[in-house]
This record gives sequence, structure tokens and C-alpha cells, in this order.
Amino acid sequence: MSVKQSNYEASLAEYSNALAAIALLKQHRPYLEMLPSLRRPNESVIPIPLPIVRLRYSSAEGGSVTTIAEAILLPCDVAILMCDPDWKIKTGVEILLFIHRPQEDFSELLGRWRQTQVLLDRDYEWLMPHRYQHIFSEGANSVYPLFVIFDETPERIKRGLQGACLPFLLQTITSDVEKTEGRLKVEG
Repeated sequence: MSVKQSNYEASLAEYSNALAAIALLKQHRPYLEMLPSLRRPNESVIPIPLPIVRLRYSSAEGGSVTTIAEAILLPCDVAILMCDPDWKIKTGVEILLFIHRPQEDFSELLGRWRQTQVLLDRDYEWLMPHRYQHIFSEGANSVYPLFVIFDETPERIKRGLQGACLPFLLQTITSDVEKTEGRLKVEG
């Protein structure tokens, strides 16, 4: 059995919401502890679905150095940026969510994380949602992955994530005709 497109889409839509992103982090305590404020958690996270970053690098031509900026769609599904609720600034911690996609095997899922690591190894800034454009969005000190897999996810992917020591959560989806609900179970 393979992952359904509707399960992927429902998860992507769910974790685009700050409260759902916090509920996800509650399932993996080390990441929950990275929240700047546990008293005001909904003001401490900025979820960005299908995030875009502006990469900056220098190019030397003819003796002059030029800085080039290029917008890139990251291969992760949701970026969860931490934000100090008092100062309204982004902190140095970023959690990148990778949701298992339909027909995706372990090498492709892991490859999306590795490609993201390579891209974020440069200077970058986030293209922030309109509501958060006032927040300073330079790159992070620490970038952490979190994988969401499903009951239908092949066992080899679960074993691969465990073997690579990468954190993942198992999401169980139940559906009543058109209604989809997810429940997370911590794995690995």
C-alpha cells in the first residue's frame, strides 16, 4: 500500500497552521523545548508551507566582486521558524518538516533533506509570509529536520530514518467519507 495524495495534502495543510505545528512539536520533546516561549507558543512559531529562501553568494568577475541573490523553493514541505514573542524577531532555530510524499522512496525522502542542507549552507534569508514580513529573516544557527510518515509508508523508510538517526513521527489518518483526522505517534 502506498501513501495517498490526499494524506500528504491534508498533512501539508494541517501543519501550515501554527497551532497544528505546535501540536506536532509536542510529539517530539527536544524540538518542543526549542520554543522561545512555552507560555505563548502560538506567538513563538511561524510555519511557512513550501518555503522559499533567497540565497546570496558572491561572484568575482574582472576584479570586482558582485553579490548575487537567487530565490529557491526548498525541497522541504514546511519550515517552522522560531520567533521571540516579546521582541518579534526570528531566533536562530529552524525546524524543517518533510512529509512522506506519494510514490517517494527512502533515497528520495532523505535526498530532499540532504539537498536542503546543501542549499542552506550558504547565506540566505527567508521569503516571509505577508503577515510576518516585518520580522528579520536571516538564516539560522541551527537547522533541524523532522519527518512525518504514515501507516502506509514502507517499513524500509522507517528503518532508514531510524538508521540515519533522523527524528520522525508516524501519523495515523482515519477518514469518514470526506473528513480526515490525523493522530501522531512518536517513532524512533
